[in-house]
Amino acid sequence: MPIHRKESDPAVPDPADSASEGAVRPSRGDPPRSGPLAGRGPDTDEEPGPDAAGGPAPSEDQHTAELEELEDRWRRALADLDNLRKRHTRELERERTAERSRTAAAFLPVLDNLELALTHAGSDPGAIVEGVRAVRDQAVNVLELLGYPRHAETGVAFDPARHEVVGVVQDPGGPPGTVVEVLRPGYGDGERQLRPAAVTVAKRE
Repeated sequence: MPIHRKESDPAVPDPADSASEGAVRPSRGDPPRSGPLAGRGPDTDEEPGPDAAGGPAPSEDQHTAELEELEDRWRRALADLDNLRKRHTRELERERTAERSRTAAAFLPVLDNLELALTHAGSDPGAIVEGVRAVRDQAVNVLELLGYPRHAETGVAFDPARHEVVGVVQDPGGPPGTVVEVLRPGYGDGERQLRPAAVTVAKRE
């Protein structure tokens, strides 16, 4: 009895053909392959953005508003500083004017006494001398009240901070380096010195 070869069903793949092609077809029930590429789809290659965890990034309008606010604060600070400088300048000038006025007012009585002495100049020369001396003492007192005492002492040791040497003389009666004569009085002390006293000093042997 002849044996007829059974025709293959086209819907059923031939195992021999699959083995000859060397293709490995995993079943649908196989677990996914492990490795660095496992579980990454076409959308998983991109790194998460910087704002993924911190919320949405600030908009450009917000940055512009903050910049305008900072610029406004800066301009206000400059305006306040300029106003402070102008106010300080006005106050300083006002204080200088007031100080000049107080100083001038302190010398007004000195001028009054000088005019009074000149009025009586023809009557008594001795009275004129006394009057001028009194006016001089009054002016010295005014300078002392303003913080500039008079220095016209003799016999004291020479002090370069208070004295200006205009001559050196031989004085047997005084120790060397002492003030022999005051040619021009000095006024003030230390940092508030108006001028040093011009003196002659005894020379050293």
